[in-house]
Amino acid sequence: MIDTHKPPETAVLVALITQKQTADQTKEYLAELAFLAETSGVKTIKAFTQKLEHPDNRTFVGKGKLEEIQTFILDNPVDCVIFDDDLSPAQVRNLEDSFKDIKVLDRSLLILNIFSMRAQTAQSRVQVELAQYQYMYPRLTRMWSHLTSQKGGVGMRGPGEKELETDRRIVKDRIAFLKEKLAKIDKQSMTRRKERDRLVRVALVGYTNVGKSTLMRTLAKSDVFAENKLFATVDSTVRKVTLGNIPFLLTDTVGFIRKLPTTLIESFKSTLDEVREADILIHVVDVSHPNFEEQIEVVNSTLADIKAADKPMVLVFNKMDRFSPKASWTEKAELPEEDEVFNGGEEVLIPMAVQRKTALEYLKKTYLSQKADYVAFISAETGENVGELRELLYTLVKEKHFFIYPNWVNVPLTESAEEFGDGLAG
Repeated sequence: MIDTHKPPETAVLVALITQKQTADQTKEYLAELAFLAETSGVKTIKAFTQKLEHPDNRTFVGKGKLEEIQTFILDNPVDCVIFDDDLSPAQVRNLEDSFKDIKVLDRSLLILNIFSMRAQTAQSRVQVELAQYQYMYPRLTRMWSHLTSQKGGVGMRGPGEKELETDRRIVKDRIAFLKEKLAKIDKQSMTRRKERDRLVRVALVGYTNVGKSTLMRTLAKSDVFAENKLFATVDSTVRKVTLGNIPFLLTDTVGFIRKLPTTLIESFKSTLDEVREADILIHVVDVSHPNFEEQIEVVNSTLADIKAADKPMVLVFNKMDRFSPKASWTEKAELPEEDEVFNGGEEVLIPMAVQRKTALEYLKKTYLSQKADYVAFISAETGENVGELRELLYTLVKEKHFFIYPNWVNVPLTESAEEFGDGLAG
């Protein structure tokens, strides 16, 4: 038997520590880049970092670090080098010359590759293809650099320039075609959204891989795809949900991420319209992630960029079943009286259950009083406190619903939060 299994590609990662990016942040970003590579089917075997004031204009990293990476590549089976920031066309060209037959990718190209793998609907496939061509267009010069030395005579253009100009025209025409096609799809999407205007619309937003799709399945009791990978879903999913006797539409949207390519934001405009036109946002946060506070800021910044930051929002801290408190939280919070232990001034080891409870109380006080009007702490996977979230969501949706339908016959809300969500399922 001949083994036809293709081994996964291998990669080294490269990132800089700069004045705007600390060593700890760089370490976190590299971990995320490795997760992106894994999602794309690439195995990371080494990560390189360098401390510079700003990226080198020619090769992103300095000469010494570049030689170090070259030496590692010569001694190890490496298929590609992935940089954590966007590279200019000149940097890509110089790096490809340095690494010979090794592929050079930046963060944006890696994300675009994942989006192309995950896109399922006609709309998302057109959106991703448009973003890919927009990314490619300014970088076309390097694709025909092997022909630039072939010069023509007076009044003649060399073959290299002909190929480049032809390729530019093809890409430009393709971009124009995709924009026209996407505009038609956007009109159809807008028509569908207008038909849903008589129902309250709730949109799930958040950083990628925080559990939005899992929460969607829990609230809507529907078989929505969910996976522990970045950008598991890039298509919007809409389900009709009923809490108590109040129907509304729940939308799962594409996750946000640091350094999201601007071409993707522009291409996914119609998908993000689901967020812009929603009545209520549910901002899902992975509370088990060590840097969830920074992820909250990334999402809030993206919402501000797309003019959707002023909507009523529920901040949902998900994955409480995996929550591990930071020491700083338990220090800032006061231990509940019933959990205080005294033993003559000697050091006391606080049980993990007490630490979790204490840290949770601190987080609740912090975010309730400072950062959000509505907060819920849940585990969508295990169902912990999901009833409380349903009750909170019911209150907000009911207010919006009765604004649309003032004469709606209301059935009193039951005291048991477990009864929410029995109706559903559009």
